[in-house]
Amino acid sequence: MKIDTLVLGPVQTNCYIVYNEGSGQAVIIDPADDGEKIRRALDGKNPAAILLTHGHFDHTAALSAFSGTPVYIHPADQIMLEDSEWSAGYLVGDVAPRPCDAEYVQEGTRLHLAGLDIAVLHVPGHTKGSVAYAIGDVLFTGDTLFCRGFGRTDLPGGSMAEEMRSIKRLLRLKKNWIVCPGHGEATTLDAEREYFL
Repeated sequence: MKIDTLVLGPVQTNCYIVYNEGSGQAVIIDPADDGEKIRRALDGKNPAAILLTHGHFDHTAALSAFSGTPVYIHPADQIMLEDSEWSAGYLVGDVAPRPCDAEYVQEGTRLHLAGLDIAVLHVPGHTKGSVAYAIGDVLFTGDTLFCRGFGRTDLPGGSMAEEMRSIKRLLRLKKNWIVCPGHGEATTLDAEREYFL
């Protein structure tokens, strides 16, 4: 499995392009901004799907550049695609809705896209519908878990108590997963266990 990382948008959000070497397809995780830059990074690969870790504006800004591509989000965060008060876009003047016919994922959902087996973990706290995607030996955690930190919980739908439960849940997972977060550098669960526990 190959992972290309783009750092995009006003708050330096990680957008991931995930694919198998030699495949003509890829999945995009959190199209943060600059759809044209993401298209160039696809390098001719067809975007089979867009996976959203949650619905905040800085993880969805380039959705309109991929009209017709299936979009997956937890139903609790659907409102964030429609309302900038919920997406926090109003904080930076990004009030445009993200119209799309989203498909829903939830705890235990399993997807097979672009030749990749993807498992979904519901990890609320940063938002009500935050999810992590497990692909191979990598966890794409959005803003639920960073390298030595986590996303804010004071925006609509956030909960510090739920965030702490979700982090503990991730840290209890067996094996030393690679963590690709929504912001900042990659880390591992072992490194975060040392920090948090």
